[in-house]
Amino acid sequence: MTDLIKRNSVKTLGLLSAGLSLLSVSGCQTLPALSQDNMPANAKDAEDLAQWQQADNIIAAIKPTRFAAQDFLITAYGAKAGQGFDNTSAIKAAIAACAAAGGGRVVVPAGRFETGAIHLKSNVNLHLHDDAVLSFYTDREHYLPYVMTRWEGVELMGYSPLIYAYQQENIAVTGKGILEGNGAVDAWWPWKGNWERRNWEYDASVDQVKTRTPLFVMAEQGAPIAERSFSENYLRPPFIQPYACKRVLIEGVTIRNSPFWLINPVLSEDVIIRNVNCVSHGPNSDGCNPESSNRVLIENCLFDTGDDCIALKSGRNNDGRRLATPVQNVVIQDCIMRSGHGGVVLGSGSLAGPVIFLPDAAA
Repeated sequence: MTDLIKRNSVKTLGLLSAGLSLLSVSGCQTLPALSQDNMPANAKDAEDLAQWQQADNIIAAIKPTRFAAQDFLITAYGAKAGQGFDNTSAIKAAIAACAAAGGGRVVVPAGRFETGAIHLKSNVNLHLHDDAVLSFYTDREHYLPYVMTRWEGVELMGYSPLIYAYQQENIAVTGKGILEGNGAVDAWWPWKGNWERRNWEYDASVDQVKTRTPLFVMAEQGAPIAERSFSENYLRPPFIQPYACKRVLIEGVTIRNSPFWLINPVLSEDVIIRNVNCVSHGPNSDGCNPESSNRVLIENCLFDTGDDCIALKSGRNNDGRRLATPVQNVVIQDCIMRSGHGGVVLGSGSLAGPVIFLPDAAA
């Protein structure tokens, strides 16, 4: 939780000095009004104070997740910890039972559980025990059939993200466990192709350009999404992608070695990403890329990544203009950017309109 005393001091100092720039607001909740002695002295100070208040208002407007107080342990549906056991079906059954019962927590207990793609349903909180590891397979068959997804700002029918939700509401991934993507020099990452920082032997037969180039051509030509499907597909899936979802919480977990982007809300509303450790140094290991999403709070997270820590995006080229949905009302606060190409950036896919970008300059 943000230190409100510290934040109020930052507000006051900012207003009494040269003022805060347009790119510097943050907050956790509305604070008491400044005293009469610290009221804005001129129009610029008043504008600065209004921007601080705007951040407070955005946070207050985010609709939080709420879940029924009932747990569904994945081991009760056949899951087993240990090497060589595929838990994909057991986790799917636990999620289905939880959703059918009105929602609650699907609990991953202590242990290492191997799995393929996980698809969340409304009112389900996937909760990892402190000593739990969900270890995701690296063979593409575990991410079929194709789903509606977005890749570098372009829509297609592609591999399922490792954790995916489509048009769901009130969903979460929580707990202090580990989400292990197993991206490495011999899994997922070589699909990047002839990357200047690669430490693997280049194999042209699996280079992503074989899929990326025709996909981008089809998008510029306005091809229907259903036709953007490729039998020869080398586009790595993102780790967590809520697509067209409402009320999303990702909290507490550590995400490691992602095939591609780590957290990628797309066309979603009311998203909170809190206390998450993003640790991945593969190609395109962006930590958190909200795309065309509204009311997003990213706070108290660690970013130790091989690409941008946070990138705000709204669709690429013709696809961005077609959907015309900006990323907006984003507050970023109290995060640590340990490693990354950029701390908070406007992504290459930002063609759908204006971006309201509200990070915490004082963090």
